[in-house]
Amino acid sequence: MRTRSSSNLVGGTSTNPNPKGRNRRRSKQRVEPFNLEEPIENQAPPVVTMADQRTMAQLLQAPTEGYEDAIVVPAITADNFELKHGLLTLVQNKQFFGHDKEDPHAHIRYFNKITSTMKFPNVPSTSVKLMLFPFSLEGAAQIWLEKEPP
Repeated sequence: MRTRSSSNLVGGTSTNPNPKGRNRRRSKQRVEPFNLEEPIENQAPPVVTMADQRTMAQLLQAPTEGYEDAIVVPAITADNFELKHGLLTLVQNKQFFGHDKEDPHAHIRYFNKITSTMKFPNVPSTSVKLMLFPFSLEGAAQIWLEKEPP
């Protein structure tokens, strides 16, 4: 019976390239290119610049350039027209956030019911609805509206 150590000594040949049975991993070394004409001390390290110099917070903000209000209200010709604070509060009491479980059709029905109760002389009801609608949105729905073109 031969042992491992005697098989390596007696025959002189072994099928195992690593006689002690260890697995040696060789790390792949990366060779950086350099200029052979200049000494290494005189070579400047490569300068890496980012294409965009904005911070992460700036990159995460929605772009607002080129955007105007998504809802364009036609000119109102009535004298002394203003929306009362109570009407704004009433619209804001039930805002639409844009969550998956919210029903946008129910929100529009509620919004129409609230805004149809107020009548202003010489002011179209569509103008009142267009002015109030942004106040009925919050969160993701408001962000969506702000990104829409006029």
